[in-house]
Amino acid sequence: MAEIKHVGRIVTTRKKCIVVYRTLPGESSSCLIVPTEHLPDSYHDSIINLVESNAGQTAYEFAEAMTRMTFPDGSTMLAALHSQKRLVKVPTNQVEMTPTLQASILLSELNQIIAEQRGVTVDELSIRPTEQRDKAEVKEVGTVQQVPATASDVTRTTSGSVNEPEVATPVSFDSPEAEAKHYRSQADKLAKQAAEMRRKAEDLVPTKKVK
Repeated sequence: MAEIKHVGRIVTTRKKCIVVYRTLPGESSSCLIVPTEHLPDSYHDSIINLVESNAGQTAYEFAEAMTRMTFPDGSTMLAALHSQKRLVKVPTNQVEMTPTLQASILLSELNQIIAEQRGVTVDELSIRPTEQRDKAEVKEVGTVQQVPATASDVTRTTSGSVNEPEVATPVSFDSPEAEAKHYRSQADKLAKQAAEMRRKAEDLVPTKKVK
């Protein structure tokens, strides 16, 4: 039987789950999972089909495939699971990956193995492979360049993802005021990103003024 990535179970309960992110930016000992036991049938079947598909198996993190696929109701997978509070952050040593029925390994151990194979630290696993390569090339030529190791939320692994659709971090709010404050903060971040993009565009090709 071929090995299947991204599938596992919670150590304490033995309940099955899908690992959405193996590590989180700034929290390499934590991961983001979606427990599958209580998912609606249509959601469960759609996620399993995606996991087993080429898109799911070739994704560096399963979340990348989930942002491009929808459930039968038309909702984007990752966004829908977040809005329904079905995404759960747990320690990586509490998740056991099960690539086959006979094999299992703690996610914390798997992350260490992957990090060693890639020649990076576990903290750097939240950076995509292409970004790790770019970072190594920058060091090699001696060019000074800042490569952030954190992100504004768990669905965007580095600042290089600012052009991708943003899905908010799974959070809960104690009051409408707290929720409003959160959205204002996100709006401020987006405004700063937009201003930075405009500045870069102007540096490349200045806007021609109409006489």
